[in-house]
Amino acid sequence: SVIPMAVCCWLLVHGLLFTSSFAHNEFFTSIGQMTDLLFTEKDLVRSLKDYIRAEENKLEQIKKWADKLDVLSAVATQDPEGFLGHPVNAFKLMKRLNTEWGELESLVLTDMSDVFISNLTIQRQHFPDDNDQTGAAKALMRLQDTYRLDTNTISTGQLPGQHDPQQSSLTVDDCFDLGKVAYSEADYYHTELWMVQALKQLDQGDQSGAVDAVTILDYLSYSVYQQGELERALQFTKRLETRGQADDYLPERKTYERLCRGEGVRMTPRRQSRLFCRYFDNDRHPRYVIGPVKQEDEWDRPRIVRYHNIVSDKEMEKVKELAKPRLRRATISNPVTGVLETAHYRITQTGKLTTAHYRVSKSWTVAAWLGAYEHPVVDKINQRIEDITGLDVTTAEDLQVANYGVGGQYEPHFDFGRKNEPDAFEELGTGNRIATWLLYMSDVQAGGATVFTDAGAAVWPKKGTAVFWYNLHPSGEGDYRTRHAACPVLVGNKWVSNKWIHERGQEFRRRCGLQETD
Repeated sequence: SVIPMAVCCWLLVHGLLFTSSFAHNEFFTSIGQMTDLLFTEKDLVRSLKDYIRAEENKLEQIKKWADKLDVLSAVATQDPEGFLGHPVNAFKLMKRLNTEWGELESLVLTDMSDVFISNLTIQRQHFPDDNDQTGAAKALMRLQDTYRLDTNTISTGQLPGQHDPQQSSLTVDDCFDLGKVAYSEADYYHTELWMVQALKQLDQGDQSGAVDAVTILDYLSYSVYQQGELERALQFTKRLETRGQADDYLPERKTYERLCRGEGVRMTPRRQSRLFCRYFDNDRHPRYVIGPVKQEDEWDRPRIVRYHNIVSDKEMEKVKELAKPRLRRATISNPVTGVLETAHYRITQTGKLTTAHYRVSKSWTVAAWLGAYEHPVVDKINQRIEDITGLDVTTAEDLQVANYGVGGQYEPHFDFGRKNEPDAFEELGTGNRIATWLLYMSDVQAGGATVFTDAGAAVWPKKGTAVFWYNLHPSGEGDYRTRHAACPVLVGNKWVSNKWIHERGQEFRRRCGLQETD
């Protein structure tokens, strides 16, 4: 009968039984294993609550100590000499400072999480992985199609046989994640369905998740476009830009566009007079004592310098030759996971494919990565970067070669990982991006500048030159003045290569400092 089948279907989903797929013959897990995971999670919750109680007890002890001393200090400081004239008070002061404060320090430093972390580490080896989660999402969409279930029915848990649908409901983030799985599989039909559901729940006031409307609309407009529905894609794009205004999208957009046109550059004559050109040998580096390089100050705050004639035409052509066969869409660092991901696009009101809102995805360009081992020219360029900057490039990322066609751009972004992106570049294990080296490998007839939207600076492409700046202050804090973008190429073809240099290995080359600014 229909109802038992639907009940079975729902049990499959919420019991997470994913049997072989007819299309892919994949096997993810069994009901028995999933039952074990439920009890594992229950045990972890119990362990987590024990940890919370331990932290609360610890804080309660510290609070009592602080309250007691607060009262004592208030009395003692009214008449310090009279208070210390009593030998007991003098003794207790010596005891507190010599012994009790040390005990308090030990208490504060006691890590109450050891038991919980140990338990979590042991249990994590039994956790499902990304493939299991993706398989679960695909299974849900398979059941959705087979039994003609709409997304709202699934999201609210209103299926036959459910005693408490609330326990089986999906949040905005859940719906968004389902849409992302479909998107990663180029399944734009299901991407649209689940992004629409996520947007609907967000509009109805579900604020339980971290995803915002701009992010959802970005995926939604592109998935609709990919299905050939241009008019609907444009409607979503218009809504995307309207939403973006609330997130201060347009003010920066206007600054960005003005700088791209060469307008609004914030450089006073007084500051301009302090910018110089010089011959640079990096503190008498052996390679450059006799033949120093030409260094030009492009900007002062943040300091951006340009090196002229830094690579030969022959070297640049070899780099392009190596990169061309493997050019792919550019990647960005995911602010949550730290993983380098492919950028996405959206649709403009002209109906053409262009860049996404800069909070979501960033570019209309193709790029390739070249390792030093792949050709002597790449190795030579890496060595030249190290010799000129004085920074260790062995922990830097591979040379990224990018090609921008007409309209090609990269919207405002930071190269470094910010405080709200604790896992940025975690997979590399080399710390944050301390500095950026940007080599221009072609002249651009019109457009294509690199602009710094916070600083009000514009740097124009010049073949064979490289610009360099630090992304981090000596303290290790990010320099937010380095927010930058690549302007659209109006006429011509723009080739650049980037070298992102990381913190590891720079400990004795650029020493840390307490000051926030350079």
